[in-house]
Amino acid sequence: MNYAIFFFLVAILSNASGMDDDMQELINNLHNTCVGEVGVDEALITKAQNGDFAEDEKLMCYSKCLLDQMAIVDENGIVDPEAAVAVLPADMQAEAGPAVRKCSKLRGSSPCSNVFEVMKCWYTESPATYFLP
Repeated sequence: MNYAIFFFLVAILSNASGMDDDMQELINNLHNTCVGEVGVDEALITKAQNGDFAEDEKLMCYSKCLLDQMAIVDENGIVDPEAAVAVLPADMQAEAGPAVRKCSKLRGSSPCSNVFEVMKCWYTESPATYFLP
């Protein structure tokens, strides 16, 4: 799933207009795995893709599941900012890196909410590089 990390972190692919079929399949598999695991409402994901983050435990755990699948978060929901930045293409690291590093310091009240706080911050700090499959 390491290729999925790239797409997760690069918001310009959120419209999927230039994504090849193999990469779209990886994104779909990641999404389907996590939806199946946590049972999140698809409508909440759609809203979160546009910055409307409902304080919903399943949505929070969906976010954690995504990063778990990408191996950039630990069991406590602590995001490894260097792992996240390292998978970005070089031309995106300068733009997304500061937001990823800043936001990865945030904490919630549980492993799922830790990731959720990071995701909300990332959207606020760098909406052009944010993507939630």
